[in-house]
Amino acid sequence: MTGETPRETVWILGDQLRRDRGALAERSPGECRVLMVISDHKLASKRWHRQRLHLVVSAIEHFAAELRDEGFEVDLRHAPSLPAGLRDHCDEFDVDRVIAMEPMSFDGLAMLQRAGVETIANDQFLCHYRDFADWAADRASLKMEDFYRWQRRRLDIMIEPDGSPVNGQWNFDHDNREPPPKDGRSWPTISTFASDEIDESVAARIEELDVWGAPADGRWPVTRTQALQRLDEFIENGLDPFGAHEDAMITDEWKLAHSVLASSMNLGLLHPGEIAEAAEVAFDRGDARINSVEGFIRQVIGWREYVWGVYWLWMPDYRSQNQLNANRPVPPAFTGAASTHMRCVSTAISHVEQHGYAHHIERLMVLGNLALTAGVDPQAMTEWMWASFVDGAEWVMLPNVIGMALHADGGQMATKPYASGGAYINKMSDSCKQCRYNPRHRTGDTACPFTTLYWDFLARNEQALTGNHRMARQLAGMRRLSDLEDVRERAVEVLAALDQGVL
Repeated sequence: MTGETPRETVWILGDQLRRDRGALAERSPGECRVLMVISDHKLASKRWHRQRLHLVVSAIEHFAAELRDEGFEVDLRHAPSLPAGLRDHCDEFDVDRVIAMEPMSFDGLAMLQRAGVETIANDQFLCHYRDFADWAADRASLKMEDFYRWQRRRLDIMIEPDGSPVNGQWNFDHDNREPPPKDGRSWPTISTFASDEIDESVAARIEELDVWGAPADGRWPVTRTQALQRLDEFIENGLDPFGAHEDAMITDEWKLAHSVLASSMNLGLLHPGEIAEAAEVAFDRGDARINSVEGFIRQVIGWREYVWGVYWLWMPDYRSQNQLNANRPVPPAFTGAASTHMRCVSTAISHVEQHGYAHHIERLMVLGNLALTAGVDPQAMTEWMWASFVDGAEWVMLPNVIGMALHADGGQMATKPYASGGAYINKMSDSCKQCRYNPRHRTGDTACPFTTLYWDFLARNEQALTGNHRMARQLAGMRRLSDLEDVRERAVEVLAALDQGVL
């Protein structure tokens, strides 16, 4: 660009799609160029779900179009990799300085630092990871509940003037564990958004890649305007019924009253602060019950921010944790390579295939539980979930899969493995009555694979779990089984069928 005075570039990454946040917040058109890069390497790095890939690419391109409409000079370029895109941009425009907000990923930050990009603190969370590290520094052990209460107080969310929680309780979990209702009620619906030229172009292009799952159908917000509409709909229609049945699983209901806002937060379209504030306002107006509001706010400012904090605290070693030495591949029933007679699994996978989504109990107690008790490799499971869910990202999936679901960190994240037999699924879902397997049976052809594998998991990992006081009762129960040898023989058959895709 001979004869043109070099200007600085603001690099906007694909999870920072917000005009009033990050490095672009105080900038006006003409003050800087904006760089956005779509990486061919990233697109080809996984077998992405169509809706996951469409969401990210379409949101990037929509944000670039919005910035251009505002008057910014935007260089949206496809490149072999993110560093290559940066180099090509700097060469073309003779750039003196590049500034970016810290990305959400550990490797992303390292890439920016290697490239000499100036970074500012990530402001897409209510607790920056350095502040989380300060909170964690003098604690012998980390508990999400402690962090959540600290967050509530310092952010003044649902807190009385004396510092106590509204209604005198911090946690209404006991009110939010109801099984599926049997009254045939309807659940809140969500709007879908009409496809435009950008959406249609992206949909066509991603078909050239190795993708799976149902095509994008306008379900997931790709702009801030759409994300705000989704938030408003949830506060109006979903927040009040959310709490009581948030752990329930229903075959014909892919989301029940869940907010499905995580993908918008993870792209930067929504901020957790505005979401928590909207929920608190609804409670103050009397529009939603406290168990629903508290449970939802705990997900947003408690669990989500806790996961973000421990991810940065424990990286990079955390991603390679495999304390239970699990090495089985991701089951073909998960990847779409085979079907399964396990009704709860087929239901959860159907939800993922159709929507790129399954709610937290389907993730933890169906998909995660089966992967845990079967001994699926935690890194392989993390990769699959990262690629398959619209709200997937490394910082999301590593702690949730390695720590919570697969107990691969030996107890850093969760104090006990989240393993269960079929009884839990029978209580919390409507799947078992229509399933060929019986949750009460642990041996024989009709034995529920979850029940069989639960006891086999305990026996297989007895030595590793013996020191965990929260597992003493379960291990004692396993030792009292008169048919444990038969159970373990059945487990061999179950695992072989799982690997072959015929279970």
